[in-house]
Amino acid sequence: MKKIFLFILLAITFNVFSQTKNIKILSSKLITRNEEKFPEATILIGDVKIKHDGITLDCKKAFFYKNKNFFKAMGDVIIEQGDSIIQYSDYADYNGNTKKAISWGNVEMNDPTMKLTTDTLRFDREKQKLFYTTGGTIQDKTNTLKSKKGTYDLIHKKFTATTKVTVDNPDHKLTSNHLDYYTNTGIAYLYGPSTITNTKNDNKIYTEKGFHNTKTDVSYFVKHTKLYLKEKIILGDSLYYNQKKGFASATNNIKVIDTTQNFVVKGNYAELYEHKDSLFITNKAVAISILEKDSMYVHGDKILVTGKPKKRIVRIFKNVKIFKSNLQGKCDSIHINQANGLTRMFRSPVLWSGKNQITGDSIQILSNTKTEKLDSLKILNNALVIEKDSLSKDNFNQIKGRNMYGKFINNKLKTLSVKGNAEVINFNRNKQTQKLETITKQLCSNIDFDLVNNEIVSIKCLKNTEGKTYPPSEFPKSERKLRGFVWRENERPKTMEDIFSKNEKQIAQPQLKTINPTNSNNLKKAKELLLKENNTTPNN
Repeated sequence: MKKIFLFILLAITFNVFSQTKNIKILSSKLITRNEEKFPEATILIGDVKIKHDGITLDCKKAFFYKNKNFFKAMGDVIIEQGDSIIQYSDYADYNGNTKKAISWGNVEMNDPTMKLTTDTLRFDREKQKLFYTTGGTIQDKTNTLKSKKGTYDLIHKKFTATTKVTVDNPDHKLTSNHLDYYTNTGIAYLYGPSTITNTKNDNKIYTEKGFHNTKTDVSYFVKHTKLYLKEKIILGDSLYYNQKKGFASATNNIKVIDTTQNFVVKGNYAELYEHKDSLFITNKAVAISILEKDSMYVHGDKILVTGKPKKRIVRIFKNVKIFKSNLQGKCDSIHINQANGLTRMFRSPVLWSGKNQITGDSIQILSNTKTEKLDSLKILNNALVIEKDSLSKDNFNQIKGRNMYGKFINNKLKTLSVKGNAEVINFNRNKQTQKLETITKQLCSNIDFDLVNNEIVSIKCLKNTEGKTYPPSEFPKSERKLRGFVWRENERPKTMEDIFSKNEKQIAQPQLKTINPTNSNNLKKAKELLLKENNTTPNN
C-alpha cells in the first residue's frame, strides 16, 4: 500500500513539474512544419504568443522545438514578466528547461524604476538577473548609466557595471570601471579609480572606494580620495561630502591645498564649510607656507581658516610651534592675515634665528604679499634678544628695549633696531684666541645692529649713550642678565617633527567608526548608514 501511495505521489509531482516547465502556445495565425529545412521544429507565423511559467512572449514568427522545450522568436519580440517587466527586441531564444533567454537586436527592457537598452541581453529567470557584454544603457528618473558590461538584479534593483562606466545627470558626470548602482535609491557604490565631476562648477571628486547618492549629492569615500574645489584640493584617507550643504569632513592623512596661494594645511581630522569659506582642522594640524626654496611650518592644536582667496584669515590655537630652516618659534596662538601678510604671535611668544632668541609681549612678522617672502619683524613691549656665548654655558649677549623692528632680506633676518630704553650686555672675546677679555654694558635710547648668517656682527648705540666696559672679574654675576631674561632653548624645535609633542608623535591616527577601506564588511556598514540617512532599507 505504501508503495502504491509513493508511486501516485511521484506521478502527481512529475505531472505538475512537467506542466510548469513546458512552453505553451497560446496563439498563431499559421502553424506548420518543414522537417527538411527545420527538423523537429514547429513553425509559427503571425501574431505568435506563448506562455511559460509566469511570462508571455509575443513575436511575428517563431520556431518551437517541443522536445527540447526551446523557442526561437523573431520580429517585434516582446517578453513580459508579470505586470512590471517588459522587454522588446528583434530576436530572442528562450529555453524553457533552464528558464534562460537571450535577446538581440534593438533590445529594450523596462521595469518600474528604469529602462535598459543594449544590443544583446541575457535573462536568467531563475536568478532574476540580466546580463550584457557588448555595451548597454540604463535610464531612470535621475541618471543615465552606460557601460561595456553590466548585470542587473531585478529583485534588488541593483545594477553592477564594469568597464568604461559613466553615470550622467544634469548636475554630475561619474566615470568608473566598476560600480554598483541601485535604481530605486540612486546610490552608486564605487570600486576602483572613479571620478565625479560637477557639470555646473567643475568641482571634482576622485576616489578608489566609497559611495555616492546621485539624488541627494551625499558621498562617503574611503580610499585615496581627492576633492577638487574652485580654490582648494582636499586629500584624505576618508572623506564625507554633502555637496548641497557645501560640507565636507575628512579623516586621516588630510592635506588641504590652497591653489591660489602657496599654502597647505595638514592634519588627521578636518571639516570644510564651503559656502562659508571656512576650514577647521585638528589632530597633528600644521599650516605650511611654501616660500622660495624653503617652507614655514606652523603647528597648533587647532587651525581655523576663513575668508575668500587672498583675503583669508588663519587662526592657530594652543601650543603653537613654528619651524623654518632659519627661523623657529613658539607661542600660545597665532593670527595670520593673508591679505596684508601680517602674522601676529600671542602669549609668551619667542622666535629663534640662528644663535639668537627673540622675545616680547607680542611678536609680528610681515610678509610681502606679492613676492611671498618674509619682509619685516616687530617685537612690541619688553623686546629682548639673547645670543648665547658659544664658549661658555653661563654667558649670554643681550639686547633689550621697549620695541624692536627687524628687516628680512631673502627670507633671512639682516637688521634689528631697538627703539626706546635700549640696554646691551656684550661679552667680548679675542678674535684670535677666543679668550674672554671684557664685558660691556650700555644704555641708550636706540640701537641698530646687523646680522650675517643669523649672527650679530655689529652694534651701534644711538642717542644718549651711556656705557662701560669691565674686565670679566670685575663685572658682578648678578648683573650679567638683564631683567626679564629667560633662556628657552629647550623649547626650540630643531626639526620639523619637533613642532609636534611626544604624545602627538605616538598617538595613532583615528579610525572611522564605520569604515576601514580594506574591510568589505565595514563598507557594508557605511552603505547602511547612508541608506538610513535617506530612510531606505539596504539591499544585500
